[in-house]
Amino acid sequence: MKTVNILSGLLIAPHLFSSMNASAISFDPPNDPPNIVVIMADDLGFSDLGCYGGEIHTPNLDRLADQGLRFTQFYNSGRCWPTRSSLLTGYYPQQINADGVRAAFPRWGYLLPHHLKQAGYRNYHSGKWHVPNVTTQIAAGGFDCSYQTGAYDDHFAAQNHFLDDEKLPPAGGEGDYYSSTAIADYAIRFLEEHQQEHADSPFFLYTAFISPHFPLQAPKEVIEKYRNDYLNGWEEMKRQRFERQKNLGFELGENSPFEYMVTAPWSWPEHALKDSIPGEVRYAKPWYQLTENEKYLQATKMAIHAAMVDVIDKEVGRIMEQLRAMGEEENTLVLFLSDNGASAEQIIRGNGHNPEAPLGSAESYLCLGPGFSTASNTPFRRHKFWTHEGGITTPLIAYWPQGIKDKGSLRYSMGHVVDFLPTFLELAGVDPLMEKDGFEAPTPPGESLVPVFTEDKQSEREIWFSHSGNNALRQGKWKAVISSDIDGRWQLYNMAEDRTELNNLADDFYRFGDPEWKEKNQVRLQQMKERWEELNILYQQQGKSDF
Repeated sequence: MKTVNILSGLLIAPHLFSSMNASAISFDPPNDPPNIVVIMADDLGFSDLGCYGGEIHTPNLDRLADQGLRFTQFYNSGRCWPTRSSLLTGYYPQQINADGVRAAFPRWGYLLPHHLKQAGYRNYHSGKWHVPNVTTQIAAGGFDCSYQTGAYDDHFAAQNHFLDDEKLPPAGGEGDYYSSTAIADYAIRFLEEHQQEHADSPFFLYTAFISPHFPLQAPKEVIEKYRNDYLNGWEEMKRQRFERQKNLGFELGENSPFEYMVTAPWSWPEHALKDSIPGEVRYAKPWYQLTENEKYLQATKMAIHAAMVDVIDKEVGRIMEQLRAMGEEENTLVLFLSDNGASAEQIIRGNGHNPEAPLGSAESYLCLGPGFSTASNTPFRRHKFWTHEGGITTPLIAYWPQGIKDKGSLRYSMGHVVDFLPTFLELAGVDPLMEKDGFEAPTPPGESLVPVFTEDKQSEREIWFSHSGNNALRQGKWKAVISSDIDGRWQLYNMAEDRTELNNLADDFYRFGDPEWKEKNQVRLQQMKERWEELNILYQQQGKSDF
């Protein structure tokens, strides 16, 4: 019997976690390890999918959820490159110099394909990459085949894309290219080639869409499906989605209120936005305060966002059809998630915005903005970039017919994308690679999700967050969080009672029957702040290439 330690190996403060058992989990190597498919959306809100309360048409993903699991407390790293770096390495981004102080990839570092090759896996990638210090997918990333697109400013053309580390000629511009379809095409092509040439080997497929990330662009006929669906405004959409979440069985606390004066710090000034996009607004405001032209623009932007999600669902359906055609669906673990919450940012890049062009076409450049981003992240606060729940909580669907029997259930267990590494290695029956060229790797911080596939589990684990001055720490039900734009103070939340972060216990001075309430909260918050800083120092040190 093989023993694999899947716990974090961190310095757990004994006065906080005296009950944590740092024992290893043992398992028998599988006779038939599953294939693994990870599908990632870009800037998808927590409530965008139908199975998470959204009104967007997502029948393929809803089917996976109905026959699999939906996680309600699963975390990413709050933004594109930190999340992707964590997912592909099994470490927090600061441990591998991918966020904060950026530097070379650690000399002890490996990516998922390197680990999985020990078990004979073939490894395929299609879509976005955005791991800043690993620049090639084949030579450095360990994938066997890769289609990589860096064409982030035009969903209808690709000037900057690569096949197996070699640059491809430009694509699109004639109405024959759309990013999500192209990414799915290559994913399916790799699966077809696998079936023809490596049918006896398991595979790992990482499919990373660049949608619904701005610019908001989608096929016209799909936009028309949603054209009039959002004219009642973002408050009404948020209310309706929350009601659907409750009807679906989600227990997430109260629906957070709008924070109208919050937007991404780097969003363009309002005068610059209005000069380029007539009727645009930098900040959200109550819907009734908008002009009719402003309402139409905002509702159209949400319709385009919905169309982009609709297309992703269609492409997921095509990938699933290919798995069925190969006879591989039953023993394939499919995980679908987002790299961060929906985005409040509003900028214009690339070829700019043509105010005469149809909204959502290749010549337009629109961002979702804080109003409908808030509604997309229902019921949570904040957006991409922040470490409040709206920025770091992702929908996660886990589908595996042969391995998941508790079909259609919700999971409230905490998890993070760093958990994918120990999960996949447990399923593959191999240990992580822990040494490279004489440099020893730190113990990965994640925990295997395999036990959670069987039953929901309460956890007292720690999960650590840091991005651009937005920091947080989860310790069991407690969360300490600080934002770069909220008076510079740490906040404290009891997530078991207040998942949507409405009652800051750092400012809660009294509870009836508990005269020590204020003091206990202040002590707990101070301990968590110190623990966050301790881990921050540790992770920065581990990122040094000579660790």
